[in-house]
Amino acid sequence: MHNPDPQLQLLIQQQWPTAQAAGHFFALPGLSGQSVHVQSESAELLARRAPPQPIPFVDRQREYRVLRQLRHADVGPQPLAWRDPWLLQSWLPGDVLSNAQFNQHREDVLVLLQRLHQQPLTGYRLRLAPLLQRYWQLCQQRHWRWQRRLQRLLQQGEPHPLRLAPLHMDVHAGNLIATPAGLRLIDWEYAADGDVALELAAVCAVDGDTRTAWIAGYAERAHLDEHQLARQMQCWQPWLHLLMASWYQLRAEQSHDETLQQLAQASWQDL
Repeated sequence: MHNPDPQLQLLIQQQWPTAQAAGHFFALPGLSGQSVHVQSESAELLARRAPPQPIPFVDRQREYRVLRQLRHADVGPQPLAWRDPWLLQSWLPGDVLSNAQFNQHREDVLVLLQRLHQQPLTGYRLRLAPLLQRYWQLCQQRHWRWQRRLQRLLQQGEPHPLRLAPLHMDVHAGNLIATPAGLRLIDWEYAADGDVALELAAVCAVDGDTRTAWIAGYAERAHLDEHQLARQMQCWQPWLHLLMASWYQLRAEQSHDETLQQLAQASWQDL
């Protein structure tokens, strides 16, 4: 990355006056926004830019505030600074988990989730009904089946939370770093307060083959009834499916990415 954003350079220079002069900037791949790995003699950090196109609920300032509230919980990176449009956070050293490692590290992931879910509420409540409506408004290509499904869910209303806690809401292999201090989560842009059953339903949507093991392991650690947790996850399932399909649809339209277009198409077929 030969010419980093002048706003980013200024923000880093204000935080670490000697860092920018000899710093190296490396653009990182990502679906929701521009992330930059910054290396210098005095600092190593990650800079996350606010997405140039609107993505419902994604707000770097809220992300910064949530990370500040969680900074002593050992669940993710340390927030360093925020100035629109850039969020600076500590760089987590380690390796990103592969899909195979995600299930192999299930016990460690469950410990990490339990630690997160035991933290005080952030004050930012995740409401899926207005979120789904916002996706509907932003997308260009809409199908009558989508509208029918959305109206049905809005009429039903969201399930009453089994247990309200801070959620990450994007737990998958690519967002887990095996650091020397243990597993840590990155990409906190969807984090907010919500039902722990919704978080676990999202995890099982990624790793459905071992759903039973995830439910049993989480229920034991969280002192929840296993069958009650499974029923609550089932209640969230249609909401989660529509949320994932809506996200793929909007990001496919915004990015014109062929993979995202295929994922969107597959999601609508699943629905």
